[in-house]
Order: sequence, then structure tokens, then C-alpha cells
Amino acid sequence: MMKEQVKHNLEPVFDGNSRILILGTMPSRKSREAGFYYAHPQNRFWRVIAEVLSQELPITIEEKKTMLFENHIALWDVLRICNIKGSDDSSIDNPIANDMSVILSHANIKAIYTTGVKATTLYRKYCYPETKIDAIYLPSTSAANCARYSCINLIRAYQCILKHITS
Repeated sequence: MMKEQVKHNLEPVFDGNSRILILGTMPSRKSREAGFYYAHPQNRFWRVIAEVLSQELPITIEEKKTMLFENHIALWDVLRICNIKGSDDSSIDNPIANDMSVILSHANIKAIYTTGVKATTLYRKYCYPETKIDAIYLPSTSAANCARYSCINLIRAYQCILKHITS
């Protein structure tokens, strides 16, 4: 499989009450096709977030948005454009970052979290110089990360978001 230039096609999910921002790297092919974040059936993001928030697993896009809004969570990605092979973050080159001010100028974000090493690295290089807000690393919920992080360990790692939602 060859690299292709991919343009982010999903709108950020946020409102004026959002308190934390969770950033992935770039939507996977499945997510771009489905029109919403973390759509690959083996990605554990929604299961982990629901468990951390003590809520039922959202199934539809509307249920997912409702859960995010009710818990003051904004969701987006670090990159707007990049060259990538499939959905393999490690293959990314020629990245162009999203403009974080789209969210930061409209919501009172208390903390920014990045999911995975690549999202964290790219955020620090391309977004931090503009935002001046340190990102807090969270492990990737991708199925490719199953060997390193069980679902229980992901839930434990993601518990830290609660302090910025409830404070």
C-alpha cells in the first residue's frame, strides 16, 4: 500500500461548555468513511470513555456527541492534512496541523489530552508553539496497541480526564 495525501474531513466536536480537548492524530480510513471519530470496530476509545464516565456505551453518532457534550469533552485531531499509508500513524509525513484556535477561542479548555505517541509528538511540534498549552499523553486506544495496553489499563490511564471535567 502506498502513501496517499489525506485531508481531515470531520468537524471538531465541541461547544462553549467544553472543558477538555482530546486530540487524536488523524481519523482512520474507517472513521473518514463513517463520518465520525474512532469508528473502527476494534478501536476501544468509546468503550474506554464510557467506562471512565460510568455511562452506557454510545452506539450512534448522536449518542456519542451527547456523551461528549454532557461531560464537557471536545474531540478533534492534531492534523488537517498528511501523507499516510492506510491508517498507520508511524507512516505519516508532510503533516499540516489543524488550527486549535477554532476550539480554544470558543471554549474554556482546561486541559488538552493527546491519544498516542504520534499525536503527542505532532501536537508538541506543530500546535504547542501556538497554543502554549502542554498536552497530557494518553495511550492510544487503537487495536494496534492491544498488546501494550489492555482495556482495563486504558481505563485506568484515562481516569485522569475526570479531574478536569469535574473541577
